[in-house]
Amino acid sequence: MQVKQGAALLDIKSLGEKGQFEGYASTFGGEPDSYGDIIAPGAFSESLASHSARGTMPKMFWQHDPREPIGKWLKAAEDGKGLLVTGQLNMGVQRAREAYELLKAGDIDGLSIGYRIQGYEVDEDRDVWTLTKLDLREVSIVSIGANENATIAAVKSERRVLEVAEKLKAGDRLTEREFEDLLKGAFGLSNSQAERAARVHLKGQGEPDRAADQLAFLQALTG
Repeated sequence: MQVKQGAALLDIKSLGEKGQFEGYASTFGGEPDSYGDIIAPGAFSESLASHSARGTMPKMFWQHDPREPIGKWLKAAEDGKGLLVTGQLNMGVQRAREAYELLKAGDIDGLSIGYRIQGYEVDEDRDVWTLTKLDLREVSIVSIGANENATIAAVKSERRVLEVAEKLKAGDRLTEREFEDLLKGAFGLSNSQAERAARVHLKGQGEPDRAADQLAFLQALTG
């Protein structure tokens, strides 16, 4: 899952004594965030509708760690500003009590969303992505900047996979480097494993059939 961290500040509208709070997990439009992304209005609408139909909500984690659930989201809806969420910290959990005290003191003020990209537009001149459709998986309370470099690297890697996958869908040929990037990003191969797999696969392939061969190879790996 692609994790977006540090882009949205928690705009606290209320913080109750029993651990219920309300704020914005993400905002729409404006200037690109630290990843070069702009989230379009309506980007969460289908995902929120799907959660509603299933009777579920995105999960609430501490620092994007699924091993540390600290409560639950009671409401999530888009308005003119962004994604407004209402959450209830589980005050019977030590980490949730700690999060509450940190929020109350203003020592942390971040919310961060975890999602999969399902629709986007790219402005190549500005290197800006407008995210138009997101599958919202979780919203975490975070301390801004935690592990930001690693998170950005992961985001860039997944973007590269998406770009290469689009070339395959269009029937375009991949370079050996692009094919290696796809193998590393999609299947977790090391650099040496990806290089070896790309050489073996591409060796002797005819140019007209290369894109089809690559797609068949990937389908076989995922089948």
